[in-house]
This record gives sequence, structure tokens and C-alpha cells, in this order.
Amino acid sequence: MSITFQKRQKELKRQEKQRAKAERREQKKFAKRAAKEVLSAPPTPPSDSEQQAPSQDKQRAPSE
Repeated sequence: MSITFQKRQKELKRQEKQRAKAERREQKKFAKRAAKEVLSAPPTPPSDSEQQAPSQDKQRAPSE
């Protein structure tokens, strides 16, 4: 193997490590943002459809 090939392989490996490190940083940023949003978001009340579902069952009359 020539030195040029080895240098190219070494450079490709370095670039791949650099990409992986940048990706990990982005994932950490995303995780931190998501955690902050979850903690700072107020709890959502149940929607109207969830509250009305049981009452609709009681109002139905048997069709047979």
C-alpha cells in the first residue's frame, strides 16, 4: 500500500469521527430542548371529545 492511500484512509476516518461528534452534539441539544419544553409546558386539560364519549353511550337507544 502506498502512503497516499494510507493518508486518504486516515483523513476519511478523521472526517467520519468529526461527523459523528457533531451528530452527538445535535442530539444532546435536541434532548435538552425537548426536556425544557416538557417541563415548561402547562398540563393540557382533556379535550371535549374525551369528556363527551361516555355520555354519548348512555344516550344511545337500542335500534332493535
